[in-house]
Amino acid sequence: MKFVDEVEIEVKAGKGGNGIASFRREKYIEFGGPDGGDGGDGGNIYLKGTKGLNTLADFRTKKKFDAQNGENGMSKNKTGRKGDDLDILVPLGTIVCNSDNGVLISELVEDGQKLLVAKGGKHGFGNLRFKSSTNRAPRKFTKGSEGEELILKLELRLLADAGFLGKPNAGKSSLLRAMTKAKPKVADYPFTTINPSLGVVEIGFGESYVVADIPGLIEGAADGIGLGTQFLKHLSRTNILLHVVDIQHIQENQINIDLIEINHELEKFDKNLINKKQYIIFNKIDLLSKNDLDCIKEKVYKIYEKEDVFFTSTVNNIGINELKNYISRKLKDL
Repeated sequence: MKFVDEVEIEVKAGKGGNGIASFRREKYIEFGGPDGGDGGDGGNIYLKGTKGLNTLADFRTKKKFDAQNGENGMSKNKTGRKGDDLDILVPLGTIVCNSDNGVLISELVEDGQKLLVAKGGKHGFGNLRFKSSTNRAPRKFTKGSEGEELILKLELRLLADAGFLGKPNAGKSSLLRAMTKAKPKVADYPFTTINPSLGVVEIGFGESYVVADIPGLIEGAADGIGLGTQFLKHLSRTNILLHVVDIQHIQENQINIDLIEINHELEKFDKNLINKKQYIIFNKIDLLSKNDLDCIKEKVYKIYEKEDVFFTSTVNNIGINELKNYISRKLKDL
């Protein structure tokens, strides 16, 4: 299914049912009096968070949602049936805004969480309501009110504990495959990943965390170059950033050139991202000789804290378990 993370939908709550003017007419009863019943309330519309969805793709084809109208009142003082409420399922991490003014309404982050977005119209009164000692045969009744109607902007920001970032073809998707049961596309060319992916890292019984992989970033990503600007927002909810670097890109005296470029894009996009804790993963170490790798490690440890750096190979499964367990411990600390 295509990944969609921004949509607009129209919602209209149900109209309240009208009250009616009716009079009791039965044989042998001369003065029956008014017996018009009230209408029923219109149905409400709710957004409901569910962990069963991870995209807003369902809203590409259906964009208008109407709750059921309340039924009109009936004679014999019978109240009209209330309109059924409508629940619209959305993935966890959905931010809800009023499209007309951009005002944030709320966000849905828990499974089963419900948000009232459009309230149904109130019922109208039947003429029995207006009977009094001075008006024994009222013909007055009221109509039900219209339900709320508005256009909503839904924006999905993936809920993940940690997020991979880095340049294209750094091996982020391969790491996600190695650490989780997710199956993102992997190939030997840049921008293999064109949509974010989620994977669950399982540590032991009842112990796990979620990792997000976003498309590769390049210089100018925060300004809309490449795919970065569209998906950088998905890192905003993560607690930890896992910065993946292709170890083949390391040049003499330029150990951190890729890191500096990507962090510059993060800061331009959202200053809060640059303040998140980062762990650096130098990937594809199977492509280097032991001597070359030892030389790079020596230089890396002069710049970065040793506990913040990992060297991995998804081909030989080197460093994967150590990375999984270490991130798990750090997430518990947070």
